[in-house]
Amino acid sequence: MDYLPIFVDIKNQPCLIVGGGAVAARKADLFIKAGAKVTVVAPELKTEMKHHLAEGLITWHPAEFSTAVMERLTTPKYVISATDDQAVNQAVYHYCQAHHIPVNVADQTEYCDFILPAIVDRSPVTIAVSTGGRSPILARLMKARLESLIPAGFGSLAGLLGRYRQQVKKSLPSPGARKAFWETLLQSAFVDKAAQGRSEEAESILKAQIKQVEISGQPLPTGEVYLIGAGPGDPDLMTFKGLRLLQQADVILYDRLVAPEIVEMARREAERIYVGKKDKAHLLPQGDISLLMVKLAKEGKRVARLKGGDPYIFGRGAEEAEVLVANKVPFEVVPGITAAAGCSAYAGFPLTHREFSQSVALITGHQQEGANEVDYGRLAQSGDTMVFYMGVKNAPKIQQGLLAHGLSAETPAAIIEKGTTANQRVVITSLAELSETIASSHIKPPALLVVGEVINVRERLVK
Repeated sequence: MDYLPIFVDIKNQPCLIVGGGAVAARKADLFIKAGAKVTVVAPELKTEMKHHLAEGLITWHPAEFSTAVMERLTTPKYVISATDDQAVNQAVYHYCQAHHIPVNVADQTEYCDFILPAIVDRSPVTIAVSTGGRSPILARLMKARLESLIPAGFGSLAGLLGRYRQQVKKSLPSPGARKAFWETLLQSAFVDKAAQGRSEEAESILKAQIKQVEISGQPLPTGEVYLIGAGPGDPDLMTFKGLRLLQQADVILYDRLVAPEIVEMARREAERIYVGKKDKAHLLPQGDISLLMVKLAKEGKRVARLKGGDPYIFGRGAEEAEVLVANKVPFEVVPGITAAAGCSAYAGFPLTHREFSQSVALITGHQQEGANEVDYGRLAQSGDTMVFYMGVKNAPKIQQGLLAHGLSAETPAAIIEKGTTANQRVVITSLAELSETIASSHIKPPALLVVGEVINVRERLVK
């Protein structure tokens, strides 16, 4: 270990920045966030540092660095030099060494008593990443990855935990019991509710767990379900939150349309259960899937229900949620990028455009027995871009319905097979030729049908 990572309290402590440019402003910003009294010595200030001055966040001494200037200042606890003048940087370094003041010369580790890491700030949670000055770019990339995995609300979570720490310590005198309590709590729905600012709900979970351990010595089982939208196919379209919940799940229930790469993102020890459905081939009926989630959650397991696209757009997520509510199983819905948005973007055209369409209709092309018929008359006259999910089998009916209600036979149509994946295929045709094109091109599900003038924009965007 090249450097010992130490977090230092500098609230209300005098700290000095030498330099008035952009780099100096970023260093000053760190001191400011940590609550220091920041003084800047520089002949002039650039835009960012001027903003700090205007906000009253710094004190400015408009001068070149010198011993005489330093003698007029309160001795700083820490000094950072961030100028373009190497002679000034070295003068700062030698002055600080002579007066035993810790100093950092920006981007020159040989002139640093301390270095500044890349920081993920979720105050009071703070994560520091350092490469020992060898590669600041690598440190920033690592920071970016951590930023994406750690919710912004983790500061609120930490604050709530801190408020109840002593109460838990009083209820559970044994360090081992407290450790088990916190580990159980921090792998439950409590985390997301607290991180999302739903403090009343989070506190009710925490209080219930404390009451339970006071009565029985054991925390309650914390089974729950995550209804996660896995997106339309490309694993990179999975949301950060969906990935985080997937990776803490004990059991994964996944659909046929969920990319195998997404399933592989789960913890290696997590149980995987395939519950995919396709036309006339249901491994598990929908009702059985819902009851399986209830059963697993009541066993204390965290269940990730992975669905292609978005769970609430033709994903039957609401039906599953109703069963969970009826059985008092806590759950969370994580939206996903629906196929309409993902597939059209990957196919090279938008769903709305000022010249062609100001609205979008999402329609299921697979009609359940007893369901209301699609209102083709309204669609044909609406001017909507029409996106038909699961419409390959019923394409002749869709085509006939729209033509019969006056939509032009020349209206562009797109068929997107295996959208957003490496095997995506896009076929452009017209409404008049839609069914024939599907047959002659041997289109197979999963495929999305899009009908509307907005498809013409593709000619401008795809070269």
